[in-house]
Amino acid sequence: MERRTFIKRSGAAVALAGVGGSVLAACTSSGSGHANNQNEETSKTTTTMENKEVIAHYVLFWLKEGLSEQEISDFTGFFEELKTIPGIKSLHYGKAASTHPRDVVDNSFTYNLLVYFDTMDEINTYETHPIHLAAIEKYSKFWTKVVVHDSLLKQAVV
Repeated sequence: MERRTFIKRSGAAVALAGVGGSVLAACTSSGSGHANNQNEETSKTTTTMENKEVIAHYVLFWLKEGLSEQEISDFTGFFEELKTIPGIKSLHYGKAASTHPRDVVDNSFTYNLLVYFDTMDEINTYETHPIHLAAIEKYSKFWTKVVVHDSLLKQAVV
């Protein structure tokens, strides 16, 4: 029984961490020092978190064949420029993981980007923001294909 409880708790922590630091931070109390205030705030936060939705902007990039390792590394400057755009809750990027090959897994992309927003206004601003447009202009010479998935995500309560 103890192992099962540990696995459930660990899974919940991992799931929460995957949603981004901002969501995890929202789950912590303000530290006011008053037990009653903390309980009230915690219950409010719990209710909010159960109903919280975030917008996930997930982008896959296939970089051109024949790029040097330095050019591939330089491409990360694209993500570093994007993270300065206002309204972004969190921004994560990386390369495909070396997971076990399966029919449903597509690790053919070079980089992926995952950005979280709280509102549609924030993602709409991001899409047309001058920093975003300038970064696309500057770095699009590196890619052959880009696929974007935008999703409205609800937190799964574990």
